[in-house]
Amino acid sequence: MSDKGERGLIDWIRGQKKSCKSALVNIGIGDDLAGLRIGDEQLLYGCDQVLDGVHFRLNDCGAKAAGRKALARNLSDVAAMAAVPVVAVASVALPENMATKQAQEIVSGMNELAEEFNCPVIGGDLGSWTGALAISVSVLAKGAGLEPVKRSGAKEGDAIMVTGELGGSILGKHLVFKPLVKEARALAEQIKLHAMIDVSDGLAVDLHHITNESKCGAEIRAEKIPVSEAAKKLGPEPLEHSLADGEDYELLFTLSEKEVHKAQSILGSLGVKVSHIGRIIKQGVILTDENGNQRELSATGFEHFVKKAQSRKRNG
Repeated sequence: MSDKGERGLIDWIRGQKKSCKSALVNIGIGDDLAGLRIGDEQLLYGCDQVLDGVHFRLNDCGAKAAGRKALARNLSDVAAMAAVPVVAVASVALPENMATKQAQEIVSGMNELAEEFNCPVIGGDLGSWTGALAISVSVLAKGAGLEPVKRSGAKEGDAIMVTGELGGSILGKHLVFKPLVKEARALAEQIKLHAMIDVSDGLAVDLHHITNESKCGAEIRAEKIPVSEAAKKLGPEPLEHSLADGEDYELLFTLSEKEVHKAQSILGSLGVKVSHIGRIIKQGVILTDENGNQRELSATGFEHFVKKAQSRKRNG
């Protein structure tokens, strides 16, 4: 896959329109979850996988943390569309030499998070093989009275906001992050969110996802980006880590400028930091530094394909 890479293959798949046509589908490829309108209910469906050696290192973090992360990634996608999780199913490929206790810990890690978010794991599939641990989780969610927030609604003049702090997730956050389901719902219930995504691939890439789907551009201010302490520990360029490391699982969203203070108040009351980092413009994705110098911000971030990810394996 070195010729196209992860995002190149995804773009090709999106071009195969015939493979995803259905009268029930009202949100197709291009968002965090797909959408099905069944009767009066908006249902959302998605799946994510975690792989030993790409998303975690089993020998370092343990099986329970791997199981938790597998479900947490899906719940973060639910948060990204301001939906409510309903149920999940899991498919697990166990290494042939894995102890039964480790396999049980995978389930325990998923179940503890499932109980916290009222999203029971109701079934799935088990197998073993000669390869490394692989866990795939699918989640069903519902709109619960709200229209899902998509990536495609950003408008010129919108404020760009992001929760939490970014970068350095490899030092531990990628395993212990909290999916912001409640926080996203609180925002969507009180504010018209125009576009939203969770920061899984990295701020730069995920901002490009919004601008691509919304057919617009963006300008973000370097000094406004909430760089984490972990990013500062990784080397001399913490800003670059905050832009490209990925797996922060924060919410990146756009809304009217007049709603900025209200959004800050809502999230502040829930104990969540939120930063106003830029604005939606007509075209281009630009990073402006504190001196007013500008450069194009390329879509550089975390790759889930092994050849691209070898130097950035998740360290527990």
